[in-house]
Amino acid sequence: MPYVNIQITREGTAPGRDAATAEEKAALIKGVSELLLNVLNKPVTSTFVVIDEVDTDNWGWGGLPALEYRRQLAGAKK
Repeated sequence: MPYVNIQITREGTAPGRDAATAEEKAALIKGVSELLLNVLNKPVTSTFVVIDEVDTDNWGWGGLPALEYRRQLAGAKK
């Protein structure tokens, strides 16, 4: 039985939102389940999908917290 863990930062996909919507999460679950069915012939009914939303304070790369990294990246593009 496939188990898929999707981790995303807790931030909105549009202005004024601070998290993915229930509809967006449902689309991720459906899409991943269908991908496993189509590629590996794994039944949708035996596929488990977990979505973890991580606060941006707890996410980072380039040695920096995510928001600081983005600020520096944006500054470098100017």
